[in-house]
Amino acid sequence: MGNGIAHVCAAAGFDVLLEDVNKEALDKALATISYNMSRQIQRGVMTDEAKKAAMARITPVADLERFKEVDLVIEAASEKEEVKRSIFSRLCPMLRPDAIIASNTSSISITRLASSTDRPEKFIGLHFMNPVPVMKLVELIRGIATGEDTFLLAREFTNRLGKTTANAEDFPAFMVNRILMPMINEAVYTLYEGVGNVEAIDTAMRLGANHPMGPLQLADFIGLDTCLSVMQVLYDGLADSKYRPCPLLVKYVEAGWLGQKTQRGFYDYRGEVPVPTR
Repeated sequence: MGNGIAHVCAAAGFDVLLEDVNKEALDKALATISYNMSRQIQRGVMTDEAKKAAMARITPVADLERFKEVDLVIEAASEKEEVKRSIFSRLCPMLRPDAIIASNTSSISITRLASSTDRPEKFIGLHFMNPVPVMKLVELIRGIATGEDTFLLAREFTNRLGKTTANAEDFPAFMVNRILMPMINEAVYTLYEGVGNVEAIDTAMRLGANHPMGPLQLADFIGLDTCLSVMQVLYDGLADSKYRPCPLLVKYVEAGWLGQKTQRGFYDYRGEVPVPTR
């Protein structure tokens, strides 16, 4: 998600600092951005000159000290609250007092994350959809303390990226994942209970509901650990049994089969063609 956000920001003319604690992750991010921009050139969405200019606007950095002069920081770490809080504790002392912090969280309370910073009134949720360069929507989520100026600036910023915003209230998983993740979880239950195998479930939803990809394939694309994290946020936050994560989803995550990023999930991606694992 981080490289996708950097991609669209640089393409829109913003100077970008791209930070990660892992240098290999930074190198991989830059390679991914370059590759995805080249694909946009092939599709006629971007010119070669625009790609060169956009890549020149992205500066990889290994620490947060370089963030002293930024106007906006977008956190896009893994969907674990303790990880995000740790980042904010190190980040806030580096920032100007008027700098805005946005979180790309897909489910965690913006109000709660904001309370861990020194500027809750300048904290907002900007939930980009994956893949960021392709998907047009950004969910805009205000915490209870988010100031009106922060909201208006965040909306103007996302509009300049060419995105459409949808305003969501600060409830568990917001809008998209409140609807999407229970559907994926139910697809895993359908697999768990033997109603259909992986291929049958995905085929049924592609051809029967006209979805561009099946829910289990989509879960692999998102990351099964992220799917599980969102379901746990929904289950804990809303205390409704309909949000209980499927035990099979838990088992896959415990096995380290997290989807495409680990080469195995509901499909095995280690060969030329993905093969269902159940």
